[in-house]
Amino acid sequence: MAEVATFATSDQLLIVIDPAARRTDAESVRIAKDVLSAGAATKVCLPEGPEEFARVLARRGSRRPVLVGDDRALMRAVSLLHRQRELAGCALSMVPVGGGLSLAGALGVPTGAVAAARAVLDGVVRRMDLLVDDSDGVVLGALRIPSLPPMREAPPVEATPVPSGSGSAHASWLRTCQSLVRTLVPVRPSREPLAGVSRLGPARLRVEVDGVTLVDLDQPVEGVSVTPGASGLAEVVVRPVSVGAEASPLCARGRTVTVSGADFRYRADAVVAGPVRTRTWVVREGAWGLTLPTVG
Repeated sequence: MAEVATFATSDQLLIVIDPAARRTDAESVRIAKDVLSAGAATKVCLPEGPEEFARVLARRGSRRPVLVGDDRALMRAVSLLHRQRELAGCALSMVPVGGGLSLAGALGVPTGAVAAARAVLDGVVRRMDLLVDDSDGVVLGALRIPSLPPMREAPPVEATPVPSGSGSAHASWLRTCQSLVRTLVPVRPSREPLAGVSRLGPARLRVEVDGVTLVDLDQPVEGVSVTPGASGLAEVVVRPVSVGAEASPLCARGRTVTVSGADFRYRADAVVAGPVRTRTWVVREGAWGLTLPTVG
């Protein structure tokens, strides 16, 4: 995280309340509005969908936007401002409310409504690095490429108990029918892993960092992670498949990361994207600003 401390002004706030936050925790939304309104001049907006959300941000004027919502609301705002090429000149503030708040917490935003609202009023803007891919997508916190899911196995066909007193002819008929069902029902692979299955199959990917190959297609991997580090460099970790003794992860730092191979999906923060055969991410140093508590 590239940090340039600039004290945030607490006047002229545009409070944008995500609809999911209003549905999941109306009380925290109310508390956030009360604290912010007590410390600054505010305008409250209640967008009902992505298009209205985009219009509100576009018409913010000189007001500083304050997002009241979850990780997806923050990601949506950063993506919109990036596509409008206005991200560098618009510092964001956030009061996390909703279900998914792990990204906000990892970035340093307080997860309590009162503490987060006070940080909006009294905190500092810290500039942070951003990952931008070749389709203009952004990654704020972490990029993960999971391995391929295992094939779904056919569920066993349970034997139907034979009622007591029935003859052997009836039991033989049941076994014949069950055998016929097993023959006629095809076993198809699933596109999704079974619930409760944690072990994933290996993937074959080529990972290049600043043009240097970190791992190639001949070495299967369990997964790849890329996170914006510091000073414009990404932290890349590749976990090879272990044979016998546990294999050590392969680590590198660089400004450009390219992953290629068979069709793969990746998780950018909380969103799953793909499948793609190749994707390149570039670090944009200090590309966006987020208001965080002052470090005492």
